[in-house]
Amino acid sequence: MSLWGLFELALNVYLLFFNYIFISLQECLSITSHVSYLELVLPILTSTKDLVNNKSKLIRIRSDKRIGPHNKNILSILFGSLLGDGHAERRIKGNGTRITFYQEGSHVSYLLWLHNLLANLNYCSPNIPRIQTRLGSKGIVRKYIRFNTWTYSSLNWVHDLWYINNVKIVPSTIFEFFTPLSLAIWIMDDGGKVGSGLKIATNSFSYSECLFLVKILFDIFKIKSSIQSTGIPNQYHIYIWKESIPLLREIVLPYLHSSMKYKLNN
Repeated sequence: MSLWGLFELALNVYLLFFNYIFISLQECLSITSHVSYLELVLPILTSTKDLVNNKSKLIRIRSDKRIGPHNKNILSILFGSLLGDGHAERRIKGNGTRITFYQEGSHVSYLLWLHNLLANLNYCSPNIPRIQTRLGSKGIVRKYIRFNTWTYSSLNWVHDLWYINNVKIVPSTIFEFFTPLSLAIWIMDDGGKVGSGLKIATNSFSYSECLFLVKILFDIFKIKSSIQSTGIPNQYHIYIWKESIPLLREIVLPYLHSSMKYKLNN
């Protein structure tokens, strides 16, 4: 093997080892506060991985060679986004799955924050996503932004859990990853302040799926909610009751980006 081949092998082994060590460290610390997680883990990851990320030519790793299994914080982010605007794409050519994150308009700063979080954890390219435009209804130009994670064969099970015949569903086992962090991501993606309560857009899910989400909101967090029609046939949203907003605020505020806190203001 050439000297350059040995260098590539050594670097790829180092990256795999590095990710494994710090995922194990995070699990051992059992950190539940997202703020504490960022303060403790990200500075360490950033200071070391900058040596790799700042290179103009990053050595690519095959999807079946990337890290896995993934820690609960990462899965909470992915599951929360998949409840909202996130999309899991099974890549035939890459033999793996990647997650796409998408937001429009005033929520661009939230998605840039989420990108920075995942990039610092080496789950996606460090290149800042471009703000793009599209022509919306009535000829209105709308801004949007999207980015993808790297492709991981170790995320194929996530795609299989969330999709049947390429249609997104609510997995029956979602409660295993329905954490305060995933709830916060879901609200930042699809939540909207309505009067003294909060509406979560669940238009793409069936009535029975919405009923299941209402049930686990109460079973896990004791949050009371109900299903409301959107006015469009077979489309619904979940309305979190006014009396549960103080409890919801207590649960998710530590995880919310500053631009999203207005959704839970009095």
